[in-house]
Amino acid sequence: MVELPDSTRTADDAAQALGCEKSQIIKSLVFRAVPTSEPVLVLASGPNRVNEKVISHLLGHKIAKADADFVKDTTGFSIGGVPPLGHKTPMRIFVDEDLLAFHETWAAAGTQNAVFKITGLLTEVLPKHTVISIK
Repeated sequence: MVELPDSTRTADDAAQALGCEKSQIIKSLVFRAVPTSEPVLVLASGPNRVNEKVISHLLGHKIAKADADFVKDTTGFSIGGVPPLGHKTPMRIFVDEDLLAFHETWAAAGTQNAVFKITGLLTEVLPKHTVISIK
């Protein structure tokens, strides 16, 4: 894990600190699908790239942001520090298509200092999950 400066507030800040392009910064969000409680992970390159309405439309039913217990039970990680690796439960993962071509990406996992380096294509790193591209 790489510690970012306390001044880090945005994807732009993180990219500058890491020496990479903003599109290489992944913001991770975990959602609970309603009513099935199917776990959904969204990997987006920017805060405005995807939203709950887009994911809800792709799933075909409403979703809600996951609470701390759901995230912990599903991924094994506390909420606010959820890296897109090591999940205990297979889940649908919606990936910003801009990120699929990178052989090296950075996961900014919900908190300004929780940043993880991922080496390899995301489709190869996440073979146990259903990976769906978001345009």
